[in-house]
Amino acid sequence: MPLVNAKEMLTKAKAGHYAVGQFNINNLEWTKAILLTAQELNSPVILGVSEGAGKYMCGYKTVVGMVNGMLEELKITVPVALHLDHGSYEGAKACIAAGFSSIMFDGSHYPIEENVEKTKELVATCEELGLSIEAEVGSIGGEEDGVIGAGECADPAECKMIADLGVTMLAAGIGNIHGKYPENWAGLSFDTLDAIQQLTGEMPLVLHGGTGIPADMIKKAISLGVSKINV
Repeated sequence: MPLVNAKEMLTKAKAGHYAVGQFNINNLEWTKAILLTAQELNSPVILGVSEGAGKYMCGYKTVVGMVNGMLEELKITVPVALHLDHGSYEGAKACIAAGFSSIMFDGSHYPIEENVEKTKELVATCEELGLSIEAEVGSIGGEEDGVIGAGECADPAECKMIADLGVTMLAAGIGNIHGKYPENWAGLSFDTLDAIQQLTGEMPLVLHGGTGIPADMIKKAISLGVSKINV
């Protein structure tokens, strides 16, 4: 089965009150293990690629070639999206050109007006090419691939501004952290998540930093509109 964008799998997840996993890949072995497991479990899956991992794996075209080759050789029949994770504006354009089926533009570090402007332009490109696009409001805590966030909670009104641009999915900071959660972590802000869902409606929401969050919090986040969880 060829690569698909993530829209259909996430729309189904939101309607069915479950979430699709995004698993970041760094090499051939990780990719093979994730694809075979998804096939065994008959589950859709999103392969995430950070900009650093893309460079390590010899560039985005190499990643696309590797994944497409595996889908064919391993006879993968479940839906698979190849997604840029925490992409810069330039990185998003490079992945679109290389053949990714989905991108994330992380404009959370820009003033909201610039985040809106850049996201709007990339949404138009993705719509034209049939790709899915994730945007972010309110940075995620910790550090991933040089992107550092304090873990502040997103402003629900700003989330609506970005959602209204026509993005496929929205990542919003709700106290989540990349990497290891400290012992004094306050937990997810479900009030923030609830307020965001009330303003964004059917928009699938994304929970970054999924590794290490207790199962009961994961389930509650899904009940409040999270349809994609990054592992």
